[in-house]
Formats: sequence, C-alpha cells, structure tokens
Amino acid sequence: MRKRILLAILLLVATMAVPPAATATQQPSCSFPVTKADATGTEVSLDEQPQRVVTLSPSAAQIMWEIGAKDKVVGVTQYANYLEEADKKANVSGTGQSFVNIEKVVSLEPDLVLAPSTVPRETVKKLRDAGVTVYAYRSSTSIEDVYRDTTVTGTLVGECDGAEKTVSWMKDRIGTVRQAVEGEQRPDVLYLFYGYTSGEGTFINEIIRTAGGNNVATKVGVSGYKQISKEVVVKQDPDWIILNEQDPAVPEEAGYRNLTAVRENQTIVVPIEYMNQPAPRVVYAITNLTKRFHPDAYAAANATTAETTTKTTISPVENEETTKSEGQAGFSVTSAVVGMVGALLCIRRWR
Repeated sequence: MRKRILLAILLLVATMAVPPAATATQQPSCSFPVTKADATGTEVSLDEQPQRVVTLSPSAAQIMWEIGAKDKVVGVTQYANYLEEADKKANVSGTGQSFVNIEKVVSLEPDLVLAPSTVPRETVKKLRDAGVTVYAYRSSTSIEDVYRDTTVTGTLVGECDGAEKTVSWMKDRIGTVRQAVEGEQRPDVLYLFYGYTSGEGTFINEIIRTAGGNNVATKVGVSGYKQISKEVVVKQDPDWIILNEQDPAVPEEAGYRNLTAVRENQTIVVPIEYMNQPAPRVVYAITNLTKRFHPDAYAAANATTAETTTKTTISPVENEETTKSEGQAGFSVTSAVVGMVGALLCIRRWR
C-alpha cells in the first residue's frame, strides 16, 4: 500500500512539474538539407546542420546566443563582446577595427556566415568568392523583422525549437506592452545619440512607438538617422529623452537644461545592445521604456497577464535579463516555469 501511495505522489509531482505546453505536440525539429533566399536574392543552401558559424555583427551574434546556439559560433565582431563568453570566440573585426577581416573569417573555415544588412554587399561577395556560404539578412525596421530573422536563423543553424521559443517569449512580452499602452496618452519622446536622432523608417522609431511614445523626430519630418539641431529640440520640448550608454548625458547647454525632460528628470539611459540592435533583447528596451512612460498601465497589464497565465504564486526574479539571456533552449522544466512567470512579473531597472 505504501509503495502505491508513494508511486501516486511521484506521478502527481511529475505531472505538476510539467507546464501545459510541454504535454502538447512539440514543434518539429529542423531538417536538412535546407535552402533559404537571402536579401541579395541568393538561394543559400546547407546540406548539413552547420557546426561552425561566424556572425558579422552583434545583432546576429545576439540571435545565436538567445536561441541557444552560441556553442556553434566560432567568430564574432568586437562589439559583440557584451555577450557571455563572446571573448572566447575569434574576433573577425580586430581591435579598433569596424570592418570585417575577410581573411580571418575564411581562416576559421565556417560552415555558415551570418551577415546582417549593415555588412556591405561587397564584403558578402568577397566571402562568397572565397568559397564561404553567406546568408545576408534583409534590413530590419520593425519588431516583425526581428521575429523573421530569429526564425530564419534557427532554421539555418538547426535550432528551430530554440528560435520558436524565443519568438514566443518576445511576442508574449510585446503583447503585454500593447495591452498596457492601448488608449493611453502618448508622451513626446526624443532619442539623442551624439547629436543624431532616429526618425521615420528606423528600428528605434518602432521601439518608441511600441513602448507608447510619440517620436519627436518624426513630428518634425526626420527620416532615417540624421542630426537634429538644438533649436528644433527646444521648440519641441520633449517629455522624455532617451540616451545611449555610449553617449549618456544631455548636452550641457542652456537650451537643453530648460527642457521638460531634463527639469523633471525624465531621461533614460539605455544599453546599446537593447536599443540599437534588431535582435531579441530589444524586448528589454521596449518593456522598460513602457514601464517608465506608463507605469500604472504597465503594472496593470502585467497583473492581468500573470493572473491569466498561472494561479501558482512564484517569487518574481530580480532581473529579467538574467532570466531570458541564459537561453531558451537550455531551460530545465522547473527553470522554464520560473523564468516565464518571473519575466511576466518583473522587469530590470536601468539607472
């Protein structure tokens, strides 16, 4: 009798430890050979799952880390060094260099090179002429583009499940944000970076809009990335100013000191890898900006999401970035449950 009771308890615990999604049919794994058309119109074909991948920008590297494929990466560019253990990978740009060292890439004998749209087409051509398989990404100007690039990367490197989980996590968080900002009055927001700003048709404009703000740059007709004069900034008098970690201070000039955003201490310094890279961690920029622009609405939306997601009380994690960036594909059942719920309940604070 005791054995039967013990067996029943063990079965019950095992059942409770598995989230509902785990009992559903799993997403199909990647299959090879695979062929994908890239931004250059080239049909990129892989007969086998690549084991040696080189990323030519931090955004491509970030995607590989987030989908659980970092161990396949053998080369990165220098500005990807914020990623855990990226310093152990070969630097294909070189210290103090922003261009790609083609000879270094070729010497790594990669099965696949991932080249985002910031990489010149001439570089892609030279690598292909050297016999290297290169996938060139399309330009990213929206959150949907990040979903697309994450999915296609997973397909190309054999991490379809990790990519699917990452996109699902992103859509969940963005869904909560859209719920929070719906019907809210949008503050005027300006992004400043060494005197430049981001207007219509840029990824940063999409971040500001999604987070529930009005981009001042688009109001004055800015498209792309352009310089913005102090006179225009003063006239628009934004409610919030977003700054980049590489240029974290509002200019020390009289006009700027009188701005509403400065007087009311409504400036936000954002890590560059969240704001300037079209990759999964953009979610951290969006959620934190929403939390600052619309704190009450964001808290209410998170409470609603948490209530409909689970009735189990779990202590929120301290840092959303830590929860997510450990990699979706490597979660155990327990850590997956805690990570998912924790991400819904808590967002990392910036300075």
